[in-house]
This record gives sequence, structure tokens and C-alpha cells, in this order.
Amino acid sequence: MGQVSASSTILINADPKTVLNAVADYRDVRPKILSSNYSQYRVLEGGQGQGTVAAWKLQATKSRSRDVEASVDVAGNTVIEKDANSSLVTNWTVAPAGPGSSVTVKTTWKGAGGIKGFFEKTFAPLGLRKIQDEVLENLKKVVETAG
Repeated sequence: MGQVSASSTILINADPKTVLNAVADYRDVRPKILSSNYSQYRVLEGGQGQGTVAAWKLQATKSRSRDVEASVDVAGNTVIEKDANSSLVTNWTVAPAGPGSSVTVKTTWKGAGGIKGFFEKTFAPLGLRKIQDEVLENLKKVVETAG
């Protein structure tokens, strides 16, 4: 059973504090930026940063979906989502980049073993990166339009 990961990065024309606040806003911003791969999104506790608990269904492929219940932690410039239902962890890291910010989303999980694990490690990151890219593009639009 190996670790599987996928990551995507985008540049946003806004200062890092503004971007970090948007990333950590599960009540207002997050529902606006999720792609069609997400459904049943709801905030269970909190809504802004540390201590937030949110849940959703992620439809990774036509036949593969995951019910996620993410507990949110904030460490410096990183928002960390840990799924209570699996080994899935997603880090949203915001960093200064020229006049704006870069946002990197990295999701990791413990993959299956054997041949199934080989295919998961090979193909799952490709699909997840497409989903991450769309969510990051939506974040960029929301943050830059608000600014």
C-alpha cells in the first residue's frame, strides 16, 4: 500500500492574506468554487478556518465516489483538511508570488496494494489534478472579482 498524491498550483492576483482567508472560508467561498464533481456540500461546524468541519461527496470518476467529512486545521499559510472517513488529506498552501499569490493544493492518501494500487497510483492523480485545476480556476475568479 503506497502513498498516492496529486497537486496543482495557480497564481492569483491578490495578496496572500486575502487568498488564505478565501481558501479557509467554507461557508461562503468554498461552495462557489467547487466543481461539478462535488455534491451534497455542507458545513457541519464552524465555517471559517480552524475547527471547521465540512462534508461533501466527491465523484472522482463515473464509478468512483467518496464521502468526505473534512476537519480543518490551519498551520501558518496552509489550510489542512483531514477526512474522517479515509486517509485522505488535502493541503491548501498560499505563498507570496510577485505582486500576488500562488496557491498549491496537494491531496494525498494511502493507496491500494498490488495491481489495483499500481493503476490507482498511475491514473487517480491525473483525474484528481483535473478536478483541482478547475477548483483553483474558480478560486482565482472569485478572489480576483471580489478584489
